[in-house]
This record gives sequence, C-alpha cells and structure tokens, in this order.
Amino acid sequence: MDRFRGFIAGIGTTSGTRLVVGHWLESPFGAFTDVMAENAAGSRLLLAPSPEIAEYVGGTYHFDAVDVGDVEARLTANHLLVSAGPLRLNVDLGARTVLGRMLERIPPVVAVHPRWLGAINPLAGLLVPGVRTAGSAGGERREYYGVRSIRSLTGAQASWDGRDLGSLSAIDPPVRFGFSSVPPKPQIVAVTTSIIP
Repeated sequence: MDRFRGFIAGIGTTSGTRLVVGHWLESPFGAFTDVMAENAAGSRLLLAPSPEIAEYVGGTYHFDAVDVGDVEARLTANHLLVSAGPLRLNVDLGARTVLGRMLERIPPVVAVHPRWLGAINPLAGLLVPGVRTAGSAGGERREYYGVRSIRSLTGAQASWDGRDLGSLSAIDPPVRFGFSSVPPKPQIVAVTTSIIP
C-alpha cells in the first residue's frame, strides 16, 4: 500500500479554471507538490515535479496532458503559495469548518484506515456532494481518502502564463481527474491518501 500524507486544496476561479493542489509531506517519492488543472473547456493537465511522479499520478488519474517541471509550494499558517510551470497561485486560508472540527475527533488510526473509509463512503457523498472516500483508481488500484481536518479558503490570486484567472469561486462543474471530485466549496484538507495495487 502506498501512502501519501499531506494536504489537498481545491480551488475554483471565476475564469472557469479549477485547481487541485496536492502538497505531500510524506510519500513513496518523499515530499513533493503536484497540481491538477482543468480549464473552462474541460481540458485536464497535470503539473508534476519529476518523470517518476508524473508516471505514477498519470497512471492513477485521468489527464489530457502532463507537464514535468519545477513545482514549488509553501504552506504557512495562513497561506498556500504555489509556482508550477505557467501557474502562480496565492491562496488565503480561513477557519476550520464544522465538519473539519468533527473529523479531528476521530482517532487518526481509524480516520485513515481503508476499512473505515470504505464503510463511510456512502455517507461522504451525502454530506459533501461529489465527494467519495473510497473508489477505483487507474491501473486497477483501489484508493482511499482519509481526511483529518478541513479549513475554508477565503481568497485566491491566480494567474496562468501571466493571465489573471479571476477571483476565488466554487469548483463548478466538478473536476474529472478521478472517481471523486473535491468539495464544491473551496477548502484545504489534511489528508492521508492510501493507494492499494
């Protein structure tokens, strides 16, 4: 089982571009950040920091194109800053959500266990439309999302090749990289992702 422990930020913009930033503190590849972007026309792009990560992530999710290059990120108490290929992103972090505070009460060992995540998967979609905690990933793998905390996002400045992507907005329509979208409301989650071959 491959485990990725870190953060996932889901960001919508008024231009229609939607971004999913994975900021991983621990993984089979060490610490790294990757970005999944879907533009208003529905084209899906992966920005990955190495060919190995591009191959793994590209084999797990669905993209129309993959770019390998420098991906740099910094997460502070109040901001997430990302520089990745054509993308420049500065996101403002808000308060923990009610659901996030509830999730923090679940023992960490339980919160990330595949059996638990499979059991609560039907409930997750009812609480947060479009979200699943367990499903089938690419390459005949099973994937589980164990969210341990949630913070709202209150603002974002984003540009693509120097073009302003507009202000923060809902992730609508949902992104189509894998079996689950991020929540419609922009937020950042502390998460452990488990992938079983």
